[in-house]
Amino acid sequence: MFFAEVQFQKDEALYHRFFTESLTYLYRNQSNYDDWYCVIIFPSRSLSPKDTRTHRMFLNSDQVQCIYLDELGSFNTLPIGINLMQLTIASEKIMAEQARLLIERVQLESTGSLPKNEIIDIITTIAVYKFSSLSREEVEAMLGVTLEETRVYQEAKAEGREQGREQGREQGREQGREEREAEMLKVTVPLLLKTGMSVEEIAQKLNVNVESVRLSAQENTDNS
Repeated sequence: MFFAEVQFQKDEALYHRFFTESLTYLYRNQSNYDDWYCVIIFPSRSLSPKDTRTHRMFLNSDQVQCIYLDELGSFNTLPIGINLMQLTIASEKIMAEQARLLIERVQLESTGSLPKNEIIDIITTIAVYKFSSLSREEVEAMLGVTLEETRVYQEAKAEGREQGREQGREQGREQGREEREAEMLKVTVPLLLKTGMSVEEIAQKLNVNVESVRLSAQENTDNS
């Protein structure tokens, strides 16, 4: 049995909650496992809970491992799934180079069960939000891809945005912005959820409202 937690926010109660939930599940499903293992992923040690004494029996066990994304070594040698999480915490200067290299790597390597185009969609979506002040052409030059060919830009061409631009009316522009964000989230949220990020973590990293992300996640569940 394998348990995993991806934690992008400071939470001093994390260990208590995570181990309590994991052990409760094990107790209720005793016939479904003969061993168990836990992994907790943090962007850096600074986000891990300060109290390590209370749960030292677990934290010092070979059944529990804490992983810090900023201490994993060379970006190019890590699994693609880990690379995607690293992109969300990288600075703009580092992220630009890492995103370009990761796209090149995805195009050349086997990506397992997750289609290459979906991984590239995740990368370009993170880049679009990280570099929201850049034009499409500038982002394309930075990543070495044509964004019009990715789902994130195809879905973003909402009718409201086009009407707002053509009519030049403030109401139309605002409606277009909201619809564009909704379409972006429609594509982005399901993909980022696959990386293990929570609704709150996605909202924080994309700088959008938590409720908007939650609604998008619910719509995806209803349509699946």
